[in-house]
Amino acid sequence: MGMEVGIVGLPNVGKSTLYQAITAAPAEAANYPFCTIEPNTGVVNVPDPRLNKLAEIFQPQRTLPNILKLIDIAGLVRGASKGEGLGNKFLSHIRQVDAVAHLVRCFEDDNIIHVEGRIDPLGDIELINTELVLADLEQVERKLERTVKQSKGDKKIAAQIPLLKRLAAHLGEGLMAHTFAVNTDEQPTLDELQLISAKPYFYVINVNEDELTTTTFLEQKVVDLAKKEGVRTVKICCKLEAELAEMEAEERHSFLDELGIDTTGLEQMIQEGFRLLQQISFFTAGEKEVRAWNVNQGAKAPEAAGKIHSDMQRGFIRAEVYHYNDVVELGGEAQVKEAGRLRTEGKDYLVQDGDLMHFRFNV
Repeated sequence: MGMEVGIVGLPNVGKSTLYQAITAAPAEAANYPFCTIEPNTGVVNVPDPRLNKLAEIFQPQRTLPNILKLIDIAGLVRGASKGEGLGNKFLSHIRQVDAVAHLVRCFEDDNIIHVEGRIDPLGDIELINTELVLADLEQVERKLERTVKQSKGDKKIAAQIPLLKRLAAHLGEGLMAHTFAVNTDEQPTLDELQLISAKPYFYVINVNEDELTTTTFLEQKVVDLAKKEGVRTVKICCKLEAELAEMEAEERHSFLDELGIDTTGLEQMIQEGFRLLQQISFFTAGEKEVRAWNVNQGAKAPEAAGKIHSDMQRGFIRAEVYHYNDVVELGGEAQVKEAGRLRTEGKDYLVQDGDLMHFRFNV
């Protein structure tokens, strides 16, 4: 699957500026709503320091990281679920993403008007959540109507009705779908609906550059809310990210050093999205290339093989496996073999984050 994280936020919270940093090619960062109509997709590398270390050891011709798609979803305003702004078009774009990065404005700037006329991050979050819940409610009600019609004399379809009614009542109270309790039998029905308010999410707090190393009152409000909801936050200065994206790597590093920051906000955001999608990385390494691949946590060896090629999954025989820590400690693959740390694993082996794998297959 191409993993996709959708970036949502009200107009003028910094989304186009952030997207500019993502693609390092300016999106239309105009100071009015609806200038970005098509969902912009930026493909970004998932930063992983282990890759650089493996490249040092294997000296490959090329090094390939994991990638993540970041989609700038436009047009969310009050009334979007009723078709205000770009309403329904916006909502269909967001149904397709795997997770949501919720960009919240916590900076004051007289030159950039706030669409609601005030800087109120919690109010913004509530407004967005309301629109998402209303859109989900409309979808559940439509599904309920169809199910009732189709259920005449069909017990299997009729069995979904109580769940849909419960779900509609839950959303009708303004509650997000991810707080809705379901049992395992009901989960597939819920998943099928692709509800926006059921998707995993995190908050991205957009601040001014001079606020990156302090915590402002507005930021604290969002952090407290995130704690209460059990989700994470990433702090970022979108304007600075757009500037950093234009710089050469060396210049960027010294600039970050001056600010006293280790990684860019964008990198933190990418890592958070990757983590939220419950992805782990395994590696393939040789003279030609060192490459990171992603699988879901809990994936077995044949599934990992299938990431590389479907034939490998179909004809999977075994995997030869050792861990990143082994090769770093011992200095190379030959040394890992000598030390007896290369294992042979079968089709039930659960892939671990940081595994290096060679697959044997026969088609």
